Amino acid sequence: MQLIKKIVVFPRIIYFLIPIIIISFVFANLPSNGVEVSSIEFLGEATLPKGLIFQKTEVGGFSGITYNTKDNLYYAISDDRGQKAAARFYTLKIDFSKRPLQKDGIIPVSVTTLLNENGQIFRPGETDTEGIALTNKATVFISSEGNAEKLINPFIKEFSLSSGREIVTLPIPNKFLPDKTSQKGIRNNLAFESLTITPDNKHLFTATENALIQDGVAAKPNIGSPCRILQYNLLNNQSEKEFLYPTQPIAPFLNLIGKFASGLPDLLALDNQGHFLSLERSFTGLGFAISLFQVSLEGADDIHNIDSLLAVDSKKIKPVKKKLLLDLRKLDVLLDNIEGLTLGPKLPDGQQSLILISDNNFNSLQRTQILVFKIKIEHPLIRLLRRFIPNFNL
Repeated sequence: MQLIKKIVVFPRIIYFLIPIIIISFVFANLPSNGVEVSSIEFLGEATLPKGLIFQKTEVGGFSGITYNTKDNLYYAISDDRGQKAAARFYTLKIDFSKRPLQKDGIIPVSVTTLLNENGQIFRPGETDTEGIALTNKATVFISSEGNAEKLINPFIKEFSLSSGREIVTLPIPNKFLPDKTSQKGIRNNLAFESLTITPDNKHLFTATENALIQDGVAAKPNIGSPCRILQYNLLNNQSEKEFLYPTQPIAPFLNLIGKFASGLPDLLALDNQGHFLSLERSFTGLGFAISLFQVSLEGADDIHNIDSLLAVDSKKIKPVKKKLLLDLRKLDVLLDNIEGLTLGPKLPDGQQSLILISDNNFNSLQRTQILVFKIKIEHPLIRLLRRFIPNFNL
């Protein structure tokens, strides 16, 4: 009798293992093993009081934000060029557990002044700090746009989280550096706004907000700009790859004042396989246009050996893949100058939070605005199961 039972059970095990083997084989040969955001839901907004003074500094100019999972703290970089106070970043607590979000849910905890390699503060005008990314070594990388008009180079430096002192400076490829002829390099105030590090802490990415001078035009009404994503290997602190990222053309609406600005202010690495969220921000003459995209480096050409896109047939270059995730103009919210984004803590239902922050430009007419979203990030195995089981849900 026992033998009969074993004979009956054995085929059942086979039937159970065969689908697993098949799925594992197909999964291993998928063209993309990266995560995707399958849904996004707006949870609310909150703002800091205007003109807020904290530890003898005016709080504002938040151009980038990063999250410390261990301590449930956020670090936000100010783009103050030393006019209000020395270059600095703020440590914040953000509580979005209450609905609707409360203004007192954003709490400054501390301010950290940035110090150069000699332990001195940066001189006014020496920095234009825009991007910030947390490492797993109690440090942050911070990017500065420099000042092309004054031939002040952009930089990407690593700073101590506790002391704010400079530790490492990453080399910037020559093609990005401004020169006296104004024929190459970054455009003024359109350089390294973005900064992100992959979850495994092996790679750092930044991008130009608009095209390098030798790569093409800056963004104009109805015309996008060919930006470059720059990839660093943090195992040797060297740049290794570059990718073409074209920004979306934006049509101004009732642009009576004639001002227009558009570009790529931030990137957020979702995995270690080259999948990101990107933030595109435009001032259209009547408020801001903000868009979130899913981005993939899969299939994109490495252009680090091309010094000028205008000197080659750029139409043959494969750019990164982009997919619109959300046009924030569809939200019932008065948008401000959103420039930074980061993943926050997991929400009570197990889904992932996403936080966006605005740069108020220290302008009394603008606000430091926090937008909170819930996003569903799917692993490729889940997407594969949906192919076999259409009603599969997790």
